[in-house]
Amino acid sequence: MSEILPLNPASYNRHAIHQGDRNWAETNCYVDVLIELIHSLGFEPIAALPFTLTIDYEVDQWGFFKFPHKDLYKLFGMEIQEFNPWRNLPELIEQQVLAGRPVLVEMDSFFLPDTHGMAYKIAHVKSTIAVNKIDRDQQVLGYFHNQGYYELSGEDYQAIFQINGLVHERMLPTYIEYVKLRHLHPTPTGEQLLIASVELLKEHLQLLPTQNPFAQFKEAFTQDFVWLQSQPIETFHLYSFSNLRQYGACFELVGTYLAWLQSQGEKDLQNAIDAFNRITVNAKTYQFQLARAMARKRELDTVAIDEMGRDWQTGIDELKRLYL
Repeated sequence: MSEILPLNPASYNRHAIHQGDRNWAETNCYVDVLIELIHSLGFEPIAALPFTLTIDYEVDQWGFFKFPHKDLYKLFGMEIQEFNPWRNLPELIEQQVLAGRPVLVEMDSFFLPDTHGMAYKIAHVKSTIAVNKIDRDQQVLGYFHNQGYYELSGEDYQAIFQINGLVHERMLPTYIEYVKLRHLHPTPTGEQLLIASVELLKEHLQLLPTQNPFAQFKEAFTQDFVWLQSQPIETFHLYSFSNLRQYGACFELVGTYLAWLQSQGEKDLQNAIDAFNRITVNAKTYQFQLARAMARKRELDTVAIDEMGRDWQTGIDELKRLYL
Protein backbone atom coordinates (compact mmCIF):
# COMPACT_ATOMS: atom_id res chain seq x y z
CA MET A 1 0.00 0.00 0.00
CA SER A 2 1.17 3.53 -0.85
CA GLU A 3 -0.20 6.41 1.20
CA ILE A 4 0.78 10.06 1.67
CA LEU A 5 -1.42 11.28 4.54
CA PRO A 6 -2.74 8.83 7.20
CA LEU A 7 -6.43 9.55 6.69
CA ASN A 8 -9.52 7.56 7.57
CA PRO A 9 -12.78 8.36 5.72
CA ALA A 10 -14.82 7.55 8.83
CA SER A 11 -13.01 10.11 11.00
CA TYR A 12 -12.01 12.65 8.35
CA ASN A 13 -12.72 16.24 9.41
CA ARG A 14 -13.79 18.34 6.42
CA HIS A 15 -12.81 21.95 5.98
CA ALA A 16 -15.37 24.47 7.28
CA ILE A 17 -16.32 25.40 3.69
CA HIS A 18 -17.78 21.90 3.35
CA GLN A 19 -19.60 21.96 6.67
CA GLY A 20 -22.56 23.84 8.03
CA ASP A 21 -25.27 25.76 6.24
CA ARG A 22 -24.15 27.06 2.85
CA ASN A 23 -26.15 28.01 -0.21
CA TRP A 24 -23.92 25.91 -2.47
CA ALA A 25 -22.62 22.84 -0.65
CA GLU A 26 -20.29 22.11 -3.56
CA THR A 27 -18.55 24.51 -5.93
CA ASN A 28 -16.85 22.59 -8.73
CA CYS A 29 -14.84 19.39 -8.58
CA TYR A 30 -11.40 20.98 -9.03
CA VAL A 31 -11.86 23.68 -6.39
CA ASP A 32 -13.55 21.38 -3.88
CA VAL A 33 -10.90 18.70 -4.11
CA LEU A 34 -8.08 21.20 -3.66
CA ILE A 35 -9.81 22.85 -0.70
CA GLU A 36 -9.74 19.49 1.09
CA LEU A 37 -6.20 18.62 0.00
CA ILE A 38 -4.83 22.01 1.10
CA HIS A 39 -6.73 21.68 4.38
CA SER A 40 -5.35 18.18 4.99
CA LEU A 41 -1.80 19.43 4.39
CA GLY A 42 -2.30 21.83 7.29
CA PHE A 43 -2.92 25.06 5.38
CA GLU A 44 -5.87 27.45 5.21
CA PRO A 45 -7.38 27.24 1.69
CA ILE A 46 -9.52 30.34 2.24
CA ALA A 47 -6.38 32.47 2.04
CA ALA A 48 -5.98 31.35 -1.60
CA LEU A 49 -9.44 32.44 -2.74
CA PRO A 50 -8.79 35.95 -4.17
CA PHE A 51 -8.94 34.47 -7.68
CA THR A 52 -12.70 33.98 -7.29
CA LEU A 53 -13.16 37.71 -7.86
CA THR A 54 -12.07 37.36 -11.48
CA ILE A 55 -14.86 35.06 -12.69
CA ASP A 56 -16.45 36.38 -15.88
CA TYR A 57 -19.20 35.49 -18.33
CA GLU A 58 -17.41 33.75 -21.21
CA VAL A 59 -19.62 34.13 -24.31
CA ASP A 60 -22.03 31.27 -23.49
CA GLN A 61 -21.24 30.30 -19.90
CA TRP A 62 -19.63 31.53 -16.71
CA GLY A 63 -15.98 30.61 -16.27
CA PHE A 64 -15.08 27.30 -14.64
CA PHE A 65 -13.09 28.89 -11.82
CA LYS A 66 -9.97 27.12 -10.54
CA PHE A 67 -7.14 27.84 -8.11
CA PRO A 68 -4.27 29.34 -10.15
CA HIS A 69 -1.26 27.11 -9.64
CA LYS A 70 1.04 30.09 -9.11
CA ASP A 71 -1.10 31.24 -6.16
CA LEU A 72 -0.79 27.85 -4.46
CA TYR A 73 2.97 27.90 -4.91
CA LYS A 74 3.26 31.46 -3.60
CA LEU A 75 1.17 30.80 -0.48
CA PHE A 76 1.98 27.20 0.36
CA GLY A 77 4.82 25.97 -1.86
CA MET A 78 2.58 23.48 -3.70
CA GLU A 79 3.61 22.74 -7.30
CA ILE A 80 1.03 21.28 -9.68
CA GLN A 81 2.22 19.86 -12.98
CA GLU A 82 0.59 17.81 -15.72
CA PHE A 83 2.11 14.52 -16.76
CA ASN A 84 1.54 12.03 -19.51
CA PRO A 85 -0.35 8.80 -18.65
CA TRP A 86 1.81 6.76 -21.01
CA ARG A 87 1.37 3.43 -19.24
CA ASN A 88 -0.99 1.60 -16.88
CA LEU A 89 -2.78 4.28 -14.86
CA PRO A 90 -2.77 2.54 -11.44
CA GLU A 91 0.98 1.96 -11.81
CA LEU A 92 1.57 5.62 -12.66
CA ILE A 93 -0.50 6.78 -9.70
CA GLU A 94 1.27 4.37 -7.37
CA GLN A 95 4.68 5.68 -8.40
CA GLN A 96 3.67 9.27 -7.74
CA VAL A 97 2.05 8.45 -4.40
CA LEU A 98 5.19 6.53 -3.39
CA ALA A 99 7.11 9.72 -4.13
CA GLY A 100 4.81 11.63 -1.78
CA ARG A 101 2.85 13.37 -4.53
CA PRO A 102 -0.95 13.50 -4.46
CA VAL A 103 -2.35 12.82 -7.92
CA LEU A 104 -5.14 14.89 -9.47
CA VAL A 105 -6.90 12.75 -12.03
CA GLU A 106 -10.14 13.04 -13.99
CA MET A 107 -12.42 10.09 -13.34
CA ASP A 108 -15.93 9.01 -14.27
CA SER A 109 -18.33 9.69 -11.39
CA PHE A 110 -20.39 6.71 -12.60
CA PHE A 111 -17.83 4.60 -10.72
CA LEU A 112 -17.29 6.85 -7.66
CA PRO A 113 -19.42 5.53 -4.77
CA ASP A 114 -19.28 8.84 -2.87
CA THR A 115 -21.61 10.26 -5.56
CA HIS A 116 -24.34 7.76 -4.66
CA GLY A 117 -27.76 9.16 -5.52
CA MET A 118 -26.29 11.70 -7.96
CA ALA A 119 -24.00 10.10 -10.55
CA TYR A 120 -22.86 6.74 -9.17
CA LYS A 121 -24.22 4.05 -11.52
CA ILE A 122 -26.57 6.71 -12.93
CA ALA A 123 -24.64 9.15 -15.15
CA HIS A 124 -21.20 9.40 -16.74
CA VAL A 125 -19.84 12.69 -15.40
CA LYS A 126 -16.22 13.79 -15.60
CA SER A 127 -14.87 14.76 -12.18
CA THR A 128 -11.46 15.40 -10.62
CA ILE A 129 -10.26 13.45 -7.60
CA ALA A 130 -7.00 13.71 -5.65
CA VAL A 131 -5.48 10.32 -4.89
CA ASN A 132 -3.84 10.04 -1.47
CA LYS A 133 -3.63 6.23 -1.17
CA ILE A 134 -3.51 3.28 -3.53
CA ASP A 135 -3.12 -0.44 -2.92
CA ARG A 136 -2.94 -2.24 -6.25
CA ASP A 137 -2.80 -5.68 -4.65
CA GLN A 138 -5.89 -5.22 -2.48
CA GLN A 139 -7.49 -2.90 -5.07
CA VAL A 140 -8.16 0.01 -2.71
CA LEU A 141 -8.10 3.71 -3.58
CA GLY A 142 -8.18 6.57 -1.04
CA TYR A 143 -9.12 9.90 -2.58
CA PHE A 144 -10.36 13.43 -1.99
CA HIS A 145 -13.51 14.30 -3.93
CA ASN A 146 -16.10 17.05 -3.65
CA GLN A 147 -16.69 17.66 0.06
CA GLY A 148 -14.53 15.01 1.70
CA TYR A 149 -12.18 12.04 1.74
CA TYR A 150 -13.30 8.57 0.66
CA GLU A 151 -12.16 5.08 -0.25
CA LEU A 152 -13.34 2.66 -2.93
CA SER A 153 -12.40 -0.94 -3.54
CA GLY A 154 -13.28 -4.17 -5.32
CA GLU A 155 -15.58 -3.81 -8.30
CA ASP A 156 -15.49 -0.01 -8.07
CA TYR A 157 -11.69 -0.07 -8.24
CA GLN A 158 -11.79 -2.37 -11.26
CA ALA A 159 -14.39 -0.19 -12.98
CA ILE A 160 -12.76 3.19 -12.29
CA PHE A 161 -9.48 1.97 -13.77
CA GLN A 162 -11.08 -0.16 -16.49
CA ILE A 163 -9.06 -3.16 -15.25
CA ASN A 164 -10.97 -5.50 -17.53
CA GLY A 165 -10.45 -3.36 -20.64
CA LEU A 166 -11.65 -0.06 -22.05
CA VAL A 167 -15.34 0.55 -22.49
CA HIS A 168 -14.60 1.36 -26.12
CA GLU A 169 -11.45 1.62 -28.25
CA ARG A 170 -11.67 5.38 -28.74
CA MET A 171 -11.53 6.31 -25.06
CA LEU A 172 -8.98 9.07 -24.62
CA PRO A 173 -6.29 8.95 -21.91
CA THR A 174 -7.37 10.75 -18.76
CA TYR A 175 -6.05 14.19 -17.81
CA ILE A 176 -3.72 13.82 -14.85
CA GLU A 177 -1.58 16.10 -12.68
CA TYR A 178 0.68 15.53 -9.69
CA VAL A 179 1.22 17.80 -6.71
CA LYS A 180 4.88 18.18 -5.76
CA LEU A 181 5.29 18.96 -2.08
CA ARG A 182 9.08 19.37 -1.99
CA HIS A 183 8.93 23.13 -1.35
CA LEU A 184 6.06 23.23 1.12
CA HIS A 185 6.34 26.27 3.34
CA PRO A 186 6.28 26.08 7.11
CA THR A 187 2.56 26.46 7.82
CA PRO A 188 1.90 30.20 7.39
CA THR A 189 -0.44 31.64 9.98
CA GLY A 190 -1.61 34.96 11.37
CA GLU A 191 -0.16 38.15 9.97
CA GLN A 192 2.25 36.36 7.62
CA LEU A 193 -0.58 34.54 5.84
CA LEU A 194 -2.80 37.63 5.81
CA ILE A 195 -0.11 39.78 4.17
CA ALA A 196 0.55 37.16 1.48
CA SER A 197 -3.17 36.74 0.80
CA VAL A 198 -3.80 40.48 0.52
CA GLU A 199 -0.95 40.68 -2.00
CA LEU A 200 -2.78 38.07 -4.07
CA LEU A 201 -6.01 40.02 -3.67
CA LYS A 202 -4.38 43.15 -5.09
CA GLU A 203 -3.01 41.13 -8.03
CA HIS A 204 -6.40 39.66 -8.86
CA LEU A 205 -8.14 43.02 -8.59
CA GLN A 206 -6.02 43.95 -11.61
CA LEU A 207 -7.55 41.01 -13.52
CA LEU A 208 -11.23 41.79 -13.08
CA PRO A 209 -13.68 41.59 -16.00
CA THR A 210 -13.47 44.72 -18.15
CA GLN A 211 -17.24 45.20 -17.82
CA ASN A 212 -19.97 44.03 -15.51
CA PRO A 213 -20.40 40.31 -16.42
CA PHE A 214 -24.07 40.32 -15.48
CA ALA A 215 -24.85 42.69 -18.35
CA GLN A 216 -23.46 40.14 -20.81
CA PHE A 217 -25.18 37.28 -19.00
CA LYS A 218 -28.55 39.05 -19.09
CA GLU A 219 -28.29 39.59 -22.85
CA ALA A 220 -27.40 35.94 -23.48
CA PHE A 221 -29.94 34.60 -20.98
CA THR A 222 -32.78 36.47 -22.69
CA GLN A 223 -32.07 34.46 -25.83
CA ASP A 224 -31.22 31.24 -24.03
CA PHE A 225 -34.52 31.21 -22.15
CA VAL A 226 -36.56 30.94 -25.34
CA TRP A 227 -34.50 27.90 -26.34
CA LEU A 228 -34.58 26.37 -22.84
CA GLN A 229 -38.37 26.27 -22.82
CA SER A 230 -38.25 23.68 -25.60
CA GLN A 231 -35.63 21.53 -23.83
CA PRO A 232 -35.98 18.63 -21.35
CA ILE A 233 -35.16 19.08 -17.67
CA GLU A 234 -31.76 17.45 -18.24
CA THR A 235 -30.77 20.47 -20.32
CA PHE A 236 -31.76 22.75 -17.45
CA HIS A 237 -29.32 20.93 -15.14
CA LEU A 238 -26.48 21.32 -17.66
CA TYR A 239 -27.32 24.98 -18.22
CA SER A 240 -27.62 25.71 -14.53
CA PHE A 241 -24.30 24.06 -13.70
CA SER A 242 -22.52 26.14 -16.34
CA ASN A 243 -24.17 29.37 -15.28
CA LEU A 244 -26.18 29.90 -12.10
CA ARG A 245 -24.31 27.34 -10.03
CA GLN A 246 -20.90 28.46 -11.30
CA TYR A 247 -21.23 32.10 -10.40
CA GLY A 248 -23.44 31.44 -7.36
CA ALA A 249 -20.89 29.10 -5.79
CA CYS A 250 -17.99 31.30 -6.84
CA PHE A 251 -19.40 34.45 -5.27
CA GLU A 252 -20.22 32.53 -2.10
CA LEU A 253 -16.49 31.78 -1.89
CA VAL A 254 -15.82 35.49 -2.41
CA GLY A 255 -18.03 36.21 0.60
CA THR A 256 -16.22 33.51 2.58
CA TYR A 257 -12.86 35.00 1.68
CA LEU A 258 -13.84 38.55 2.59
CA ALA A 259 -15.31 37.37 5.91
CA TRP A 260 -12.00 35.63 6.62
CA LEU A 261 -10.11 38.86 5.87
CA GLN A 262 -12.42 40.63 8.29
CA SER A 263 -11.77 37.99 10.96
CA GLN A 264 -8.03 38.62 10.50
CA GLY A 265 -8.45 42.31 11.26
CA GLU A 266 -9.13 43.89 7.85
CA LYS A 267 -11.56 46.81 8.08
CA ASP A 268 -14.58 48.18 6.19
CA LEU A 269 -15.44 44.98 4.33
CA GLN A 270 -19.03 44.45 5.45
CA ASN A 271 -20.67 46.23 2.50
CA ALA A 272 -18.73 44.08 0.04
CA ILE A 273 -19.45 40.91 2.03
CA ASP A 274 -23.17 41.68 2.03
CA ALA A 275 -23.18 42.43 -1.71
CA PHE A 276 -21.53 39.17 -2.72
CA ASN A 277 -23.65 37.16 -0.29
CA ARG A 278 -26.80 38.62 -1.85
CA ILE A 279 -25.58 37.45 -5.27
CA THR A 280 -25.17 33.86 -4.13
CA VAL A 281 -28.61 33.79 -2.44
CA ASN A 282 -30.29 35.34 -5.48
CA ALA A 283 -28.51 32.93 -7.83
CA LYS A 284 -29.97 29.96 -6.00
CA THR A 285 -33.44 31.51 -5.91
CA TYR A 286 -33.25 32.31 -9.61
CA GLN A 287 -32.22 28.74 -10.36
CA PHE A 288 -35.44 27.48 -8.77
CA GLN A 289 -37.47 30.10 -10.62
CA LEU A 290 -35.92 29.05 -13.92
CA ALA A 291 -36.74 25.39 -13.28
CA ARG A 292 -40.37 26.24 -12.52
CA ALA A 293 -40.66 28.53 -15.54
CA MET A 294 -39.37 25.79 -17.82
CA ALA A 295 -41.71 23.19 -16.33
CA ARG A 296 -44.75 25.45 -16.64
CA LYS A 297 -43.75 27.10 -19.94
CA ARG A 298 -44.01 30.55 -18.35
CA GLU A 299 -42.07 33.75 -18.80
CA LEU A 300 -39.27 34.69 -16.42
CA ASP A 301 -38.16 38.30 -16.01
CA THR A 302 -34.54 39.36 -15.60
CA VAL A 303 -34.97 41.76 -12.68
CA ALA A 304 -32.93 39.43 -10.45
CA ILE A 305 -30.02 39.51 -12.91
CA ASP A 306 -30.07 43.31 -12.80
CA GLU A 307 -30.00 43.17 -8.99
CA MET A 308 -27.07 40.76 -9.01
CA GLY A 309 -25.26 43.03 -11.44
CA ARG A 310 -25.70 46.00 -9.12
CA ASP A 311 -24.42 43.97 -6.18
CA TRP A 312 -21.41 42.85 -8.19
CA GLN A 313 -20.58 46.46 -8.98
CA THR A 314 -21.03 47.50 -5.35
CA GLY A 315 -18.74 44.76 -4.09
CA ILE A 316 -16.07 45.38 -6.70
CA ASP A 317 -16.10 49.15 -6.19
CA GLU A 318 -15.69 48.69 -2.43
CA LEU A 319 -12.70 46.38 -2.87
CA LYS A 320 -11.06 48.69 -5.38
CA ARG A 321 -11.48 51.58 -2.95
CA LEU A 322 -9.88 49.59 -0.13
CA TYR A 323 -7.06 47.78 -1.93
CA LEU A 324 -6.12 49.65 -5.13
